[in-house]
Amino acid sequence: MTKAIVAGGCFWCTEAVFRDVVGVSEVESGYIGGSIENPTYKQVCSGTTGHAEGIRVTFDTDVISLAEIYDVFLGTHDPTQLNRQGNDVGTQYRSAIFPLDDAQQAEAQAAITRWNDEHPGQNAVTTIEGTQGGLAAEWFPAEDYHQEYWEGEGQRNPYCLAVIPPKLMKLRKSFQDKVKG
Repeated sequence: MTKAIVAGGCFWCTEAVFRDVVGVSEVESGYIGGSIENPTYKQVCSGTTGHAEGIRVTFDTDVISLAEIYDVFLGTHDPTQLNRQGNDVGTQYRSAIFPLDDAQQAEAQAAITRWNDEHPGQNAVTTIEGTQGGLAAEWFPAEDYHQEYWEGEGQRNPYCLAVIPPKLMKLRKSFQDKVKG
């Protein structure tokens, strides 16, 4: 099993998408890319810690490649929005890939280039972060109540009901062969 970390706005939304992707066995919401250890949701939401709301995806490379994981990521949120996704505004909602090693960094760059080539006139502002000196950024799992949010509380949350179903539809339309049956 391989892990990848991405941030594309609200982690509830990104987690919901990746739970429906073939080959993905686990999705954990958390915080990455900031300046303090073990931040809380409230601290991250303040926009002062430098963390992004992200997800750590565990997947089987015999079923789905890292390149495909990154393509699904870029294709199910708006990578052209700087520090925002919809009504969520701030650096904690940035579009970013957090490679765990040099090979993932190269694959992240290739995915962004591929997305830009496939979308002429648009430009992904997705950053590649956390690999200074070959060291990955530190991951901090979010509080338990954020995990599997869409499957529980999220389906009663008006924000989630407005934002997540269109992302799931985009996944099903654009990546039909990558959706769990």
